[in-house]
Formats: sequence, structure tokens, C-alpha cells
Amino acid sequence: MDDTTPIIVPRWEWRSFDDRFPLAEPRFAAFERTGVQDSEEVYLVSHAGDATVKIRDALMDIKVLEEVDSRGLERWMPVMKAEFPLSGSDVARVFEALAVDPPRLDSDSYGLDAFNTELIEPSAVRSVTVHKHRVRYLVNGCTSEVTDVIADGRACRTIAIESEDAAEIVESVRSMGLDGYANTNYTKGLLALLEGAPARYGVIDVGTNSVKFHLAERSGDGGWTTLVDRADVTRLGEGLDSTGCVSPEALERTAAAIATMANEARDHGARAVAAVGTAGMRIAANSGKVVDEIRSRSGVPVDVISGTDESRLAYLAVLNGLGLDDGPVVVFDTGGGSSQFTFGAGADVAERFSVDVGAVRYTEQFGLDGEVTQETLDAALVAISDDLAVLDGRTPPHSLVALGGAITNMTAVKHGLETYDPAVVDGTVLDRSEIDRQIQMYRSIDADHRRSITGLQPSRAEVILAGACIVRTVMGKLGMASVTVCDRGLRHGVLSERFGS
Repeated sequence: MDDTTPIIVPRWEWRSFDDRFPLAEPRFAAFERTGVQDSEEVYLVSHAGDATVKIRDALMDIKVLEEVDSRGLERWMPVMKAEFPLSGSDVARVFEALAVDPPRLDSDSYGLDAFNTELIEPSAVRSVTVHKHRVRYLVNGCTSEVTDVIADGRACRTIAIESEDAAEIVESVRSMGLDGYANTNYTKGLLALLEGAPARYGVIDVGTNSVKFHLAERSGDGGWTTLVDRADVTRLGEGLDSTGCVSPEALERTAAAIATMANEARDHGARAVAAVGTAGMRIAANSGKVVDEIRSRSGVPVDVISGTDESRLAYLAVLNGLGLDDGPVVVFDTGGGSSQFTFGAGADVAERFSVDVGAVRYTEQFGLDGEVTQETLDAALVAISDDLAVLDGRTPPHSLVALGGAITNMTAVKHGLETYDPAVVDGTVLDRSEIDRQIQMYRSIDADHRRSITGLQPSRAEVILAGACIVRTVMGKLGMASVTVCDRGLRHGVLSERFGS
């Protein structure tokens, strides 16, 4: 071999396509640019082939996919960079890379015009004119670029991170806030763009009692259409108050549920899946192990957010959902491990905080998963009241809005919904008498009998009494005779912030 012959080295690549990347773009902007380039290229694509085949500067350029690792990273090898006219053997290699049978070759070689008119146009291969505006960076030693693409008149953005070291790519993807996005090569990305594949995203809310899954599609007006919205009760926080750790059994239930949700999102063509962990994961001493196990099982990173962020995102969800007036409002979201409060007026927030008041803790402490005496119920209400002392002495707001599984299940019970209907639940007003009626109903029967109540999700039978007591205590503390129910929640706030409104 001639000493001047360049050594071709395969490289690992991560790439994603979207209209915008709200978390990553400002992070890239903080880096120094290493180059800016505009180019015109022609991609040859087919549904059958995996290779990247393009014509640039009158050169036929082919890269083939050699390997996909367990994390979904792709290892690409350049195999051709040939000048036109192409020989018959080079033409054969092009069609082989595209996994398409070539037309009959009537010439020994083909110039660019003949190649297009005689071979590409009659075939199943699509020729796509692509304009690129590329801005390059160096991130954690990886060659990275943010590229605005116009392909046959359709626009999108793609971010790519490349290196010979796969581990460096993984770290760079994490550091730029791109965890959870699907790794999509150029051929697949272009085909999806040209065919108008819908922009879909999944959000997973990992709570102390339940894991909520929301899959939505961005509509043409910038709004969202819900495709999937459900909750699986996995009891991540079972025993957490006494041991300080998530148990192996609770971790197994939760990781399995999240893996199923992540796979469902991918099957629906989701561009990205975001997951957030709340109180249970904030509290658990083995939270790092929980995050690692979930990532290993599902490929989804869980961002353990602060209580303040949790309340902020819940408030955002309410603003986008109910369209509150400009009067003083308190929004609270009560879950299995904590409750989040936001005091505001319209889009202006005056105060937000989180308190460790959640249904799982009081259920375990007072045995509220079954029938209890009035004395036990009263003791639980006193404990909840003491833990919500931060609400004492406040001026009653114009309106009180509640989110979370407890309040939506209580609303479904009020309406007697055999099948949960968010359109019925959202905006319902529950008064004190209805809350008190349900508390007395739950405390007088065991979990098995609660499961027969129309509207109550059977898996919430153990914790519904504690959840109802928290809601009632909040109402009393704030001097409110009623509460407005919002079917939206943290997952909707994450959807809006991570993937745009």
C-alpha cells in the first residue's frame, strides 16, 4: 500500500431529527463553533437499504452500516468515494448499498446525467435534493454538528455526534440533553421527513405510587393530540418510609412498566421519550441504582427533578390546559410521596414549593389501606394537618386547582365512570361534602370492597383514602369550599417544556 493512501476508520454515530431541540440548542450555543458550512447534496434513498448514499461535488459517496451496539449507536464505514463517470462495477455497488436491483446496464460507464436519467429515475430509488447549513462543535472530544436541512422543500433540523469512541458519544449525548431521543440515521430521517411522519413524543412520570405514560402528537397549530395516556400503579415507594430505599421488588415492577411504555412509544414512532422521577426517587438512598436499572431495561434516562421543578411543571400544565383567569390561584399536585404547591395569578408565579406529604406514607403509617375507625382517621388527619402547616394563615385564593391520581379517581367516582373519560373529569368542581362523603365511604370498607366502586382504579384502592384526606386538608387549610379538577399533570408540563408547545 502507498504510504500516502488514507486509512479509512469506521466511526460510531448518533443522530436525531426534529423541528427543534429546546434543551440541546442553548447548550450547543455555549460552545465555540469549529466550523460553519453550507452545501448542496443529492441523497439516494430506498426503504430497503440501510446505507447512506449521496452525490456531493460530483462524487458518489457511500457509507454502510457495520454494527449497532446495545445502546443503539451505529458504526459506519465509508466504502466509496468515486468520481463520475462511474464504472459498471461502481454502479452495481451503489444499487447493492440501496438494496435495489439495478436496471440493465447498457454502457461500460455512466456520467452523472446518464446515471440519473437512465438508472435512478426508472428504479425504486428516490433522489432527494438536500441543502444543509451545518454548524460544527467539539463536544467531549466528539465531532458534533447542528444542521438545518431542506430536503425537496421540507425543512427540519438534525443533530449528529460522531467519534471512534462509543462511550464518548454516550456521554456527549447525555451532557447535551439529548438522552431519550431516537438515534435515526440520515436515510431513515429523510424518508420520515419526506413522507410527513408525525412528530410524536413520549413522557413518563415516575411517581412514588404510580408511573404515568403520555404519548402525544404535535398538531399543525402547535397543539397536541393525545394518543396514549395511562397510569400503572407500581408502588415504587412501598416500604420506602421505613427503609429509606426502593426495594428490589418495587424496582422490578417499576422498571418493567417503564420498559413496556418506552417500547410502546418507539413502536408508535416517537422521536424522543423523556422520563422524570419525583419524590420517591428524590428520597431513596439507592436512587442512583434505580436510575441505572431503568436505563438498562428501557434505554430511557430518568431525570430526578426537584420539588420546585415539579410544582413549576404542574402549574405549566394547568395553564395550558384549563386556561385560568388572572385571579389568585393555588395549584397543587398530590402524589404518593409528596405534594407540590404553586401560588400565582395567570402566568405570574408568586411562590412554589414541595412538601413531603404523600398518600403512601400515611397509608403505611395509619393502615389506611383497609377499614379504619373514626379515631384512626382523625389521627391521620391531624398528622397530615401538622405536615401541611406551611399552608396555615394564608389568604384564600380565587380558585383552587388539584392534579394527580387521587383527585382524578375521586372525580371518576363522583361521576360513576365505568370507563375513565378525561373530558368529563377535566374541569369538574368537587365540593367539601363530596370529598367528605368519599372519605367516609373509603374508611368504612377494606381494599377489596373499594375495588368494586365504579370509577375507582382498582390498583388505587389501598391509597385512595390517604389521598382524599390530603385533598380535604388542603381545602380546609386554604379556606376553600370547592376544588377544580385538572386531568393534566406533570407529564403535560414536561411535554410542553421538553418538546415545545
